[in-house]
Amino acid sequence: MAIKDWPIEDRPREKLLHKGSAALTDAELLAIFLRTGTAGKSAVALARELLVEFGSLKALLNADQQHFCAGHGLGSAKYAQLQAVLEMAKRHFKEILQRGNALTSPEITKAYLSAQLRGYSYEVFACLFLDNQHRVIQLDELFKGTIDGASVYPREVVKQALHYNAAAVIFAHNHPSGITLPSQADKQITEKLKQALALFDIRVLDHFIIGDGEPYSFAEHGQLA
Repeated sequence: MAIKDWPIEDRPREKLLHKGSAALTDAELLAIFLRTGTAGKSAVALARELLVEFGSLKALLNADQQHFCAGHGLGSAKYAQLQAVLEMAKRHFKEILQRGNALTSPEITKAYLSAQLRGYSYEVFACLFLDNQHRVIQLDELFKGTIDGASVYPREVVKQALHYNAAAVIFAHNHPSGITLPSQADKQITEKLKQALALFDIRVLDHFIIGDGEPYSFAEHGQLA
């Protein structure tokens, strides 16, 4: 049955307009992006097959051009369209958190950092430097590593914070595995960085771990007290 023959409340586009994008499943969101299915297959059915084929929505979004275009019902035009959508999302959040803007929403901060770090296949450690009114100064990706981790050096973090004359920082790093729970090493380096920056009266406001789903916040879990 074609999507146009479904009950209105079940159609992905109408559901999004009525309930908001958060109410849709991964397959429904992907179906809206695809717009059409293939012969005898609706866009939702095709989307479900692609999610199984790639393993997850994240894997599909992160696929390179060759692997993406090899997917059933996909091609170079869809790949270009997807890359444009992903880049627009990054730029949207970057404009919101551009230099001089005050951080007023933890959710926007999470979304921005997720957009910047989620796509990497290796671990990246970033610092968001802020002034004493929590206005954005700069986001720097300071350390890059393998899929197993990144070496983080407190001295370099302090050096950059002093360079920007930052009064506060927010850390963020991604877990390529998708699991956002902090490791013991994550906890230890956060504490080391906090102690090093405290010597210069620079506050650590949070440390986010980016993976699949909701980013993990050290502050929200009481681990920065």
